[in-house]
Amino acid sequence: MSILDEFRLTDRVAIVTGASSGLGVAFAQALSDAGAAVVLGARRADRLASVAAAIRAEGGQAVSAPVDVGDPASCTSLAEAAVAEYGRIDILVNNAGVGTAYPASRETPEQFRAVIDVNLNGSYWMAQACGRHMQPGSSIVNISSVLALTTAGLPQAAYAASKAGLMGLTRDLAAQWTGRKGIRVNAIAPGYFPTEMTDQYKPDYLDSMQSRMLVPRMGRLAECAATLIWLVSPAGGYVTGQTIVVDGGVSIT
Repeated sequence: MSILDEFRLTDRVAIVTGASSGLGVAFAQALSDAGAAVVLGARRADRLASVAAAIRAEGGQAVSAPVDVGDPASCTSLAEAAVAEYGRIDILVNNAGVGTAYPASRETPEQFRAVIDVNLNGSYWMAQACGRHMQPGSSIVNISSVLALTTAGLPQAAYAASKAGLMGLTRDLAAQWTGRKGIRVNAIAPGYFPTEMTDQYKPDYLDSMQSRMLVPRMGRLAECAATLIWLVSPAGGYVTGQTIVVDGGVSIT
């Protein structure tokens, strides 16, 4: 058997939240390329359906289901839709996320809570909903951020707190579920990749951040997606409770 066979996901079923753009699309496409059937969740139903259609056009298996991860009942509905369609859930990618850039002295409770409800609480509700269906050998990957590890010149207290919280959630779920349920739980902390969030940055901000990148460029979506495939495939079967940083070195400068 080739080492490359360790990265195959044939007959696996994966849920990806935040799958209507950016890294979520790249994750869904990579999972499909590796052989998994994918269930795509996000709030923008039209864009979600387009992503699923594109995957099917390339020969993959994909369905879409609108979800609001801040609502536990919506998360349960997404998990049940996946089981109804494919009979199982093997992989969960908690990618749904929102960000703000409000100064801490002016950020309202509602603004702060809106970020926590999606980025942190939503990942927990999705993990709960999927964990009830997952069998030994399953895998959860929470998408954290380099901003959980360092600052980057923007006022992003809610976003940074939520993403740091995901790292703690990852460790605790791994401790609870890997030995008892056979579910591995890891996280990825991406740096700067072309997404809707980075599209909102001013060009001079990204230029200034490149001075902190030991690999002096933004990441390619495929580079982050490749890390995901390693973590959820048999190739990553001895890895749990870890946060893998994919940031071109920003977090150590």
